[in-house]
Amino acid sequence: MKNLRITEIKAFVPAKDFNISKQFYQDIGFTMASDGDGIAYFHLGHVSFLLQDFCAESFADNFMMHILVEDVDAWWQHIQASGVLEKYDVKMTEIEKQAWKMRDFCLIDPSGVLWRIGQNID
Repeated sequence: MKNLRITEIKAFVPAKDFNISKQFYQDIGFTMASDGDGIAYFHLGHVSFLLQDFCAESFADNFMMHILVEDVDAWWQHIQASGVLEKYDVKMTEIEKQAWKMRDFCLIDPSGVLWRIGQNID
């Protein structure tokens, strides 16, 4: 399978209000590397996603992204301190220990997309 190497995979994340969502992701630390034709490319380190200026509400309400981090406590504190919860009237859960050997919390973006941010534990 040497010719079938994958270099990257990205999800198309829906946005009800494209401009608000673009600012939200920048406010939590993502870099917007490009923006054109209704698609904005975001990255943070070596992870990335595409934000699309399109949103089927039932799709957004059932869309979930997962970020695996080294320090979930630092991420929870970062989101809390960023001011996005108040600025965008979005919700974030407390950190919980999960049965699948992870500690994580959920952040719901302005479009209703659920981001699960977690850290593996032994």
